[in-house]
Order: sequence, then structure tokens, then C-alpha cells
Amino acid sequence: MAFSGAVKEGRELRIYEDLDDLRIDLADYVADLSEAAVKERGTFSIALSGGSLIGLMGELCRPPHIETIDWPLWHVFWADERVVPKNHPDSNYKLAKDHLLPKVLVLPSQMHSINDSLSAKEAAEEYEFLIRQLVKTRLVAVSETSDCPKFDLIVLGMGSDGHVASLFPNHSVVDDTEDWVTYITDSPKPPPERITFTMPVINAAANIAVVAIGSSKAEAVHLAIDDVGRECPSLPAKMVKPTSGKLTWFLDKFAASKLDSCANKSE
Repeated sequence: MAFSGAVKEGRELRIYEDLDDLRIDLADYVADLSEAAVKERGTFSIALSGGSLIGLMGELCRPPHIETIDWPLWHVFWADERVVPKNHPDSNYKLAKDHLLPKVLVLPSQMHSINDSLSAKEAAEEYEFLIRQLVKTRLVAVSETSDCPKFDLIVLGMGSDGHVASLFPNHSVVDDTEDWVTYITDSPKPPPERITFTMPVINAAANIAVVAIGSSKAEAVHLAIDDVGRECPSLPAKMVKPTSGKLTWFLDKFAASKLDSCANKSE
């Protein structure tokens, strides 16, 4: 059962008593956006993070979505990636390829991964160049309010520290407004070398989903969503504010347990 909080300034909260309900609703959400994008533009651009998020999206690989989604029209990107070989257990590409994408008909040429033979800096630069070329050909839309790419959907997990993609609290790349893709070599979580979308690119998306489950995320969810003033101005999850798109939070009851009471009521 889902409890929807208030839709405010392009943000919606969806809170679930049961994790299976979250999985089903997340799959329906992605499928609906895919259908709308394909009808409008003939393609669907989606950027993923890794971790437990991929497992939560597994419902897409079951009926009816496995049969009804226009998989060959998908272009898949990674909102962040660990700079490790593609067969490494830490690779977000490997995680998605092993557990989500092999079950569907996304063409290998449309799974846009980083060049893992390069340094983090070089990989970020090359990935940004790739995205710029796809924006030029309109396989990825362009934002109406900036020169940033406008992905149809970016799906993010959130860490217990409030990080999204590989944008960590108090790290200098959080404030990068010049690049589309940047890199870090000192990640507070291993492995240390990563590439990541910058916050302007995340916020330029037509739709952003942030998924958080478990009580370990409850404090960060509270700080990111509730009006807590200036307590956490640099918390990356709090900085996710679409410029003209829509943000949807998918939370289980444990991650939502510290939200203000009004956020836990259905309307």
C-alpha cells in the first residue's frame, strides 16, 4: 500500500508499507515514462545508478512490462560509475547488465558505458563528449533552460550520508556547475575513482526518481525532504531540485520514519 504525500514544487512523495509494492509501482512509473517519451520523441533516455537500486527495478523484467516496453528504443546511461573494469564486481555496468538488462531487448550499442581503460579524468571527459554527441543528434533532449542534456528519466539511490550518484557531502564536485560529467579519485566509499553526473545535469532531467529503503536512510531522508532550514545546505540529496521537471521519491516506511507527520498521510 502506498501513501502519497503532498505534491509540492514538482516533488512527489510515495511511501510504501510493503517493499513489493514499491517495486511494482517503480516499474509502472518507469514503464509509463518510457511509453510517453517514445510516443513524443521516438526514444527513451534513462540514466541509472547502481547498488540495490538495480534489484528494485527487476519488476521491469516480468510481465506485463517485459513484453510491452519498447526496449529497442531505450538508450541507457549511468548517472555515476566506478572506474573499474566492466567485469569487476564493483562495476555499476556489470550489475545492470547481469541483473536487469540481459533480460530485456536493449541493444548493446544503446547501453552507453564509460571507457574503463582510461583514468577517471579521461573517462569523465570522454563520457561527456559522448553525451554531447547524442544531444546534437537529439537522441537525448536538451534542456530548455540551460545547455544541459535533458534525460527522460534519471533514477538515483541515496546513501545513508545523503549522497546521490557519486556526489558526496562536502566534496568539491557537488558544486561543479561547469561540467556535465565530472570525476573523483578520493571517494569516501570504495572504490575511490568514479565518474558522476553533476548536479546541473541531474536537475535538468525531465523526471528524477530517488529511491531509498531501510531505517539507515531515515535521517538523510528527513534532512533532504523536510524543511529543516540551513542544517544541511550541502547535502546532495537535498540539492536535487529539477529546474523544470518532476522529482518523485520512492520510500519504504522505514526510510520515511523520521519525516514530518504530514508527509506520511495520504491525501
